[in-house]
Amino acid sequence: MVQSACSAMGREICESADVVSRIVGNRRAVAEIAGRLDVGAAPLVVLCGRGSSGHAGVFLRYLIETRLHLPVSASAPSVITAFRRPLTLRNALFIVISQSGRSPDLVAATQSARASGARTVAIVNAVPSPVANAAEFVIPIEAGPEHSVAATKTVVGSMAAGAELIAELADDMALKSALDRLPERLHRALTLDWSEISGDLASASAVFVTSRGLGLSSAREIALKLAEILRLPALSFSAAELQHGPRAALSSKTPVIVLRLMDETAATVDAVASELRARKIALHLCGGPRSTLPWLGDDDPTTDGITMLVPAYRLIERIAREWGFDPDRPPQLSKVTETF
Repeated sequence: MVQSACSAMGREICESADVVSRIVGNRRAVAEIAGRLDVGAAPLVVLCGRGSSGHAGVFLRYLIETRLHLPVSASAPSVITAFRRPLTLRNALFIVISQSGRSPDLVAATQSARASGARTVAIVNAVPSPVANAAEFVIPIEAGPEHSVAATKTVVGSMAAGAELIAELADDMALKSALDRLPERLHRALTLDWSEISGDLASASAVFVTSRGLGLSSAREIALKLAEILRLPALSFSAAELQHGPRAALSSKTPVIVLRLMDETAATVDAVASELRARKIALHLCGGPRSTLPWLGDDDPTTDGITMLVPAYRLIERIAREWGFDPDRPPQLSKVTETF
């Protein structure tokens, strides 16, 4: 039984499955956009987004490079807004991701990309909005209002909407099938209790979150929420990177949350987990046969990383209330950050 939520963040996490259901139900509209993009002529793809939207962009990067075999670059909006140097992006595919659709730097970057000849796609929750108006094509997340400062259902929706677009561009039937199953798995994930991490977080000097490939975006997103909601220093690294310099900072005071997907990255993640166990680091692993955290069982690795966000979000929201923090209103933050 899923307990009733006691905050806007808690309620919005519980809406994630419905958000994805609407996105999957909008597949024909996404297919029409994909058919007009002429992605075969694109020399590269540029992704634009900040914060949680940037994490959705990391997810899309792996999807695009593995499914479409196109190189991906992350946009640096300051090149346009601060340095005032427009880029040559003729025929490139430019994808901007934004929940609010109101960040001035994202608007400027999208306008510049479109003016330079890029095909521009906005994945946004707020339609109409300045970002949506700046793009040639719009894929709405349709998550409804998000009252918590911390984005949750819109992050899940951003990743699912981006995956729908790539599935259409690549004509990837396996990915479409996984997206069809995703709403039900998100709903079931609401029952997963990750409270075994709570004690280690309470005594942590810092928290590390790691994964690899398609799971890296979710690892970065969880680290952001740990910092944003629980005010804990939290760092996210690829499992490959964690084997290099960052491992020197690991200790008994730095628990590590590991997301393992059943794909080509699993062996590396398993090796890192084994090393951490040998060093007596507090390890909390989700996924695979040695998972220590409650999990639904592995499905498609592309969507499993999205599903893992739900129990992590619920854990962070619950701990925030236990610690006397307001999960909806982290200090010094607002819903729209107007960078330029």
